[in-house]
Amino acid sequence: MKLIGSTTSPYVRRIRILLDEEPYEFINLDIYGDGRDELRQNNPALKIPVLEENGQEIYDSRIIARYVSAKQGRDPLTWDQQNQMTLIDGANDSAVTLLLSKRSGIDVDQDLMFWNIQRERIMMTLRTLAALVDDGQFEEWNYPAICLYCMVDWLDFRDLVDWSGVESLLSFRDSHKDKPWVESTDPRQA
Repeated sequence: MKLIGSTTSPYVRRIRILLDEEPYEFINLDIYGDGRDELRQNNPALKIPVLEENGQEIYDSRIIARYVSAKQGRDPLTWDQQNQMTLIDGANDSAVTLLLSKRSGIDVDQDLMFWNIQRERIMMTLRTLAALVDDGQFEEWNYPAICLYCMVDWLDFRDLVDWSGVESLLSFRDSHKDKPWVESTDPRQA
């Protein structure tokens, strides 16, 4: 099994943590530099992660997670967990858009509809997720909790949000820092 991605991607990190004891080769790419050609060869959507096993390529972290979870004999996600994943992925996607735009020299703090929508989506979602954490819906260390952890840690690592009013997400993150594979996949070590 081979996982293609980047050590700084929250989408890749969640799969690396999910794979835990599975034997696999990790190919760390600079997808905006030297690794772009390899990414083109492995995923026409030009996104990471990509999982390869026995000649099968699987794109997208959610599909890879389904594949790995089935292989590991885990129960499929419930509808509530699927909704949690939609929230996490929506906020994560908007945050990636903001980061890439900033890196492209665009002022994302402008009062423009596109940037306002991204910031609103992120904060509305974080408030909803914080309420779910406060309600105990992320107590079990499962795939949605892993994804929430990776997103919160990545948002903090990239300094993309003001945590006022959603501090319970940072507490959630801090309470899971010692979980297996969390420290070894920390993007700060990249």
